[in-house]
Amino acid sequence: MKHALGMAVLGTLAGALAPAALASSHREAPFVTQSPKVDGTDFYMFRSYETGRAGFVTLIADYVPLQDAYGGPNYFAMDPNALYEIHIDNNGDAKEDLTFQFRFTNTNKDTKLTIGGKSMSIPLVVNGGAIAGANAPGANVRETYTINVVRGDRRTGTRAAVSNAAGATTFDKPLDNIGNKSIPDYAAYAAAHVYSVNIPGCATPARVFVGQRKDPFVVNLGETFDLVNIKAPAVEFAANAERAAKDDLAQKNVTSIEMEVASSCLTAANSTDPVIGGWTTASVRQARVLNPTPNSSTPSKEGGAWTQVSRLGAPLVNEVVIGLKDKDTFNASKPSGDTRFADYVTNPTLPALIEILYGNAGAKAPTNFPRNDLVAAFLTGVKGLNQPATVTASEMLRLNTSTPVVAMGAQNRLGVIGGDNAGFPNGRRPGDDVVDIALRVVMGKLCTLNLGCAPADAPAGALRFTDGAYLDDSFFNASFPYLKTPIAGSPQTAATTTAARSAP
Repeated sequence: MKHALGMAVLGTLAGALAPAALASSHREAPFVTQSPKVDGTDFYMFRSYETGRAGFVTLIADYVPLQDAYGGPNYFAMDPNALYEIHIDNNGDAKEDLTFQFRFTNTNKDTKLTIGGKSMSIPLVVNGGAIAGANAPGANVRETYTINVVRGDRRTGTRAAVSNAAGATTFDKPLDNIGNKSIPDYAAYAAAHVYSVNIPGCATPARVFVGQRKDPFVVNLGETFDLVNIKAPAVEFAANAERAAKDDLAQKNVTSIEMEVASSCLTAANSTDPVIGGWTTASVRQARVLNPTPNSSTPSKEGGAWTQVSRLGAPLVNEVVIGLKDKDTFNASKPSGDTRFADYVTNPTLPALIEILYGNAGAKAPTNFPRNDLVAAFLTGVKGLNQPATVTASEMLRLNTSTPVVAMGAQNRLGVIGGDNAGFPNGRRPGDDVVDIALRVVMGKLCTLNLGCAPADAPAGALRFTDGAYLDDSFFNASFPYLKTPIAGSPQTAATTTAARSAP
């Protein structure tokens, strides 16, 4: 058990090899900062811990980072010219065997008011009526999506549409949380957009939800980017240090693509291997021509082959592992080509930065080079925990679907290194504090367990590093879609607003 637990610590490096910029994948590469609608921020994959749903795996791909709840009048619709995908590798060959493809359509209903005898289009996404259900009359825009499942290569494999019980293949996405006057009960409104769906080739119905959620990631962003300007040396020397800093994403929302699929529909047919790998990507067309006389439906013309511009498996990889010059390359790459990035794992630069900043306080970087203690989990998963029976070296989030589920309230925020084998890096749950896990592992936690290196190789291996932004499973819900209701753009109710206006 100790060996498996220690080796699992190594797996966290698939999520992060250094703590100098721990914003998960928010704005992590130069090119994708120009297109936030296709910027994948986080990817989660875990056995469902909702009561009665242990036979399912929940997949969550978050996009569009750093959403301010008041960000109207257009808010944060998905890109109708993009292709959003969740990929599953269920035989360890670093290639997708199953892909769920999401495409979005935005329809402007063009509500008009008669002003001075002229019919005039209104400038808002709501037209004055409170919104309670899907495609409500009070909504001036409608955002819908379709889902295709592709078996085999994502571009050339067999494709089929996902549908509901009635055969419909188009689903509504809720409006973002504009405020309590426009959408009085957002939680109920969002729940009306959770759909039971049928996946061709899968006998068990799945569930799907796409919509705005409270950003599930927590991180002390500002101080971290400012040369890790956290109480030196960002270690639990004082009581409650893991709660001492602010979470800079506490008031930010994100857009989530969520599916809950039977485990048996994700693992390989005719195989006893319970391990799956997963990652999410976003692609846009190779060419874009701007319309010199644009309107809401044709601001540009898109064409050519799909070109991948965002990729995310385990958290923090592109953010803090890949060098700046290769970040766009990583976003465009496939797992099967990941050996090109191996030097970033074996010779990581950012642990040295921690030593430069806090070495005088005992934060010395590990000295074992190449860092072979990190290679196995970064590219293969951890043997005995979440490594496939046969595996090709590649970066992705890996989940052993046979690991027993741990109920909400009993989960450990430190995942496997906290004694909870159902957590990160064995998949990733919303309540897994990948920042604190990564901080400890990158500075040599494995060496203290004599796993791939010796305690002498990691003078800081026993320090309990933290960024001070606390996270546990109380930050999330106990049932699908798990992530919490998004922050409202306007928290006041209609009655409160009316009372405030009438007050002297």
